[in-house]
Amino acid sequence: MLIFLVIGLIAGALASYIMGRQQDLLINLLIGIIGAVVGGLLAGLLGIAAYGLIGQIIIATLGAILCLWVWRRMR
Repeated sequence: MLIFLVIGLIAGALASYIMGRQQDLLINLLIGIIGAVVGGLLAGLLGIAAYGLIGQIIIATLGAILCLWVWRRMR
């Protein structure tokens, strides 16, 4: 569980930086966790497997970027 939170925090921070939205630590954590879930689901549907910590961070970051992009379009 702790590793999942760390991956979420890193992914959220990276996604916020890439998308140009600097946010608080808690918001980055939430974005990263949601991104990890969304990214994991999409990767599973596409048949992409993430091996190791770096692979999980990449998938979670891509999912978080997608979530931020969708959020911007909805607002």
